[in-house]
Amino acid sequence: MALLELLGFLSPTKKGNTLDVSIKTSTGIGLPVSLNPAWTIDHVKTIIGPKMDLDPEEIKIIFAGKELAGSVLIQECDLGQQSILHAVKILRRSNGERRSADKPLTSTVVLQQDEHENSQVSETADVKKQSHFFVWCTSPCKQLCRGKLRVRCSKCKELAMTVDTDPCGWDDVLIKQRITGVCDMVGCDGLWAEFYFKCSEHPSLGEDDEAIALYQIKHNFRDVPCLACTDTSSTVFVFDCASTHVMCLDCYKTYCLTRLNDRQFTYTEKDGYTLPCAAGCEDSYIQETHHFRFMGDEQYARYQRFGAEECVLASGGVLCPQPGCGMGILPDSDGCRRVVCQQGCQFVFCRECLQGYHIGECDLTSTVAATNSTSTGVTVSETQAAQSRWNQASQQMIQVTTKPCPKCRTATERDGGCMHMVCTRAGCLYHWCWVCQTEWTRECMAAHWFG
Repeated sequence: MALLELLGFLSPTKKGNTLDVSIKTSTGIGLPVSLNPAWTIDHVKTIIGPKMDLDPEEIKIIFAGKELAGSVLIQECDLGQQSILHAVKILRRSNGERRSADKPLTSTVVLQQDEHENSQVSETADVKKQSHFFVWCTSPCKQLCRGKLRVRCSKCKELAMTVDTDPCGWDDVLIKQRITGVCDMVGCDGLWAEFYFKCSEHPSLGEDDEAIALYQIKHNFRDVPCLACTDTSSTVFVFDCASTHVMCLDCYKTYCLTRLNDRQFTYTEKDGYTLPCAAGCEDSYIQETHHFRFMGDEQYARYQRFGAEECVLASGGVLCPQPGCGMGILPDSDGCRRVVCQQGCQFVFCRECLQGYHIGECDLTSTVAATNSTSTGVTVSETQAAQSRWNQASQQMIQVTTKPCPKCRTATERDGGCMHMVCTRAGCLYHWCWVCQTEWTRECMAAHWFG
């Protein structure tokens, strides 16, 4: 035990400022090592060489897609607690040259936030002016965090990959098979590098610890004012439009919540349930839906539910009109109007008018039948009879407070106000009259605008 501690493979009971990492060999064996930040990579090679039955000069150490030069200090390598390094044997070609064509890493590689920006931030610049990545950490942070870019082999998913060229923009990172490299894992002939992100605000939880890149959130080192409030914030959301409009995160959150409450998200086959630029720019839909996480867990779950409903409607389905249900249903394509909410409230309704199922033509003006007396001889009014029916009350609520949009048949609830209705379903937005259930006209305005 003392020998292992001396060699650095185990931490002693009391140790200074050390980094506990795992060094993985080309055969997949992991070696737990405690590193002193003041050590060089060459010193690390002397420690792990005996465990690999190799001389230090036969070993190369790979991290984040680059070979670490022997003179580099551990504290310069951007390592965190529980990080993973790969130590592999240097392979040489028949002419004696090393297999890897990469130059050893001597400084941190920074991918610019804007792929059209070629100038790198000065190392002496103020910290708040330096660009960096943002990610959504699903666990354990569960919030917006600063992230770190990492690379692995796209075939074996191991980190023993050295890239041939550095990524120059988000396309190189997000699109597959853009950057080639060399994988040094035994038995792997992978040629393509695969990039991913880790949260930098908690210790690594292993090789499967990943975070979602929020590439439309950037550090505002250009001091661009917000589209909505005109204030200049340190972190902003940049829309993917021709004008690259900017919003501060507070205004962006308000924008998302307002649109969600009005059900004004748009469903597209390519991008799903999403929003365009707040300025109304074309071809500006948000593609990574985790950008909507800012609304909070409850609202994000609501967003996912609405998105699923819109997907059902886009596929020719219907939503259960029963208040409090809204289950998405894909009826059989046999022309039958009878629909049963089998996975939800069991409500049986007409596919065309979204009212309780009936025989014959749809009649939205039908009234509820009532009885004048009970078997006990107690006389009651028709109004009382109608109001006292438990099951009928739900159907009555549908007829009184909800009606289908004349254009898209989406159930719409009216809770007061004027008779001028605007369908809230994205892609419809039909203006119609609650009384006439036809397109809203000036005649409707004159006859029953309110009342």
